[in-house]
Amino acid sequence: MMLRVVGAQIPVQTDIQANTGAIERAIDFAADAQADILLTPEGSLSGYTARFDAAAVADALQRVTARARAAGVGLALGTCFVEPDDGKCYDQLRFYAPDGAYLGFHAKTLTCGTLTHPPVGEINDYALRPLRTFAYRGETIGGLVCNDMWANPGWTPMPDPHLTQQLAELGARVVFHAVNGDRDGSSLSDLAWQYHEANLRLRALAGRLWIVTVDNCAPTHLKCSAPSGVIAPDGDWVSRVEPMGVQYFAYTID
Repeated sequence: MMLRVVGAQIPVQTDIQANTGAIERAIDFAADAQADILLTPEGSLSGYTARFDAAAVADALQRVTARARAAGVGLALGTCFVEPDDGKCYDQLRFYAPDGAYLGFHAKTLTCGTLTHPPVGEINDYALRPLRTFAYRGETIGGLVCNDMWANPGWTPMPDPHLTQQLAELGARVVFHAVNGDRDGSSLSDLAWQYHEANLRLRALAGRLWIVTVDNCAPTHLKCSAPSGVIAPDGDWVSRVEPMGVQYFAYTID
């Protein structure tokens, strides 16, 4: 297997046009880097919200997928999206081949909510679909969205199903992970960073997986909630960028 991956640590806003521009710049970088696939953060097109203009997001999706197709770059695109087949909103990672063929999406499974009964939070905003894998350039890959990876014990009312292990059992060798985590620059944010990084590395090692991960960088004056880069199946970083501001990385998984 040889897969050229690019990750874009870019700002995610509620301004769909601004988000579109950031993704287009990332596509241009990925094309220059001769990438097979570009990963963007959670909600990078729509904004990380269930309350967005669905028609505007659908139009923006057409725009960025057309640009990626013209550049010959595949996408692992983080966005919230209302699916036309059931009218439900999903927090997704959408996969596209370099020729623009749509492969399907992973729906965020461990949506965040309080530990109360019933729980309050995004767990009430997004629909779920079964975990799945995708065939990509002869390799089996999977996708996860933010808390799917780390199952934060303070925001996960359901048990941790160890989704990385499930993907490994389904044959996935590379997992693309789109992140958009809270942070405020406090010591608690630093603690969350340590938890996130430890989970990324341990889950890569346990599943013998490559993990490609990117976080939202807005606000750009604060450190991100989690590192962005590529982790090898031995749990070590092989590519990693600075934890603040817009950053891109390119790496060939071989």
